[in-house]
Amino acid sequence: LFAILLLSSSSSAIKFREPVTFITKKTTMTPQSKPNTSYENSASVLGELKETIETQAKEIERLKAELKKQQGSSKASSATSVSHGGGSGGGHGATSEPSKEELSRYLHEPFFQVSMQRVGWLGLFLASLSMTALIMNVFEETLEKHIELAYFVPLLAGHGGNTGGQTVGTVLSALSAGTIKPSDAPRVVFKEAMAGVMSGAILGSVVSPIAFKVLGVSFHVAVVLFFTLPLVSMIASTLGSLIPFACVFLGLDPSVIAAPAMTSIVDVTGLMSYFLIANQIFKLYGLEL
Repeated sequence: LFAILLLSSSSSAIKFREPVTFITKKTTMTPQSKPNTSYENSASVLGELKETIETQAKEIERLKAELKKQQGSSKASSATSVSHGGGSGGGHGATSEPSKEELSRYLHEPFFQVSMQRVGWLGLFLASLSMTALIMNVFEETLEKHIELAYFVPLLAGHGGNTGGQTVGTVLSALSAGTIKPSDAPRVVFKEAMAGVMSGAILGSVVSPIAFKVLGVSFHVAVVLFFTLPLVSMIASTLGSLIPFACVFLGLDPSVIAAPAMTSIVDVTGLMSYFLIANQIFKLYGLEL
């Protein structure tokens, strides 16, 4: 019995000692080098963050300085544009917004005053339209031999007025809104001229076959119409974009002058172009003029 008790006590002591040594081993096995390496990694990351924050702060300061310079230059340019816009006859094309008095002036202005402001320019342009009668007299013999040409005179005059009216409205609205400046005139005029040529070519390719197939017009007259529409469209678009800028440069009111001036010039030049192109096309076909 004593031997059995001795063996059991020794085995229990061994069993009791093993977890203690395991625990001590487990505690001693906890790596001591990992905290050091993690501390070093965190320190390096913090250093990098600090450097990036410093560089970003310097960049922000630089951007702030540039913004201050740009704001100062924009204020100076707006002040100069306001001073120029005030003396340019109505202020069209100025970047400053119109005052309440300017906005309400037209509404409260009496009709006879509006009429007197416009009748002078309308009379001048009406006199210029008498040039169309002279052109018709010059080409009277051509019209007698080819009466079909007379069918499309109102069509060309109306098309030129419509094309130029669109361009005048677009340019005037852009000038009043400040989206374009008088210095943008060459770029705007070139773009509108190219747009006029393209729209005229598209319409000519549609109208000429209809005039030949449906209306029964002679083929050579349809060819004349095909080449005249792009030219009239280009003239109308060019004048519709050029005249508002010219009015601003001269200190005149483009809302009163631009549209009737464009219509008068387009009617005269378009009719002259129509008959000149007809003469050339008829010569190619061997027709008498």
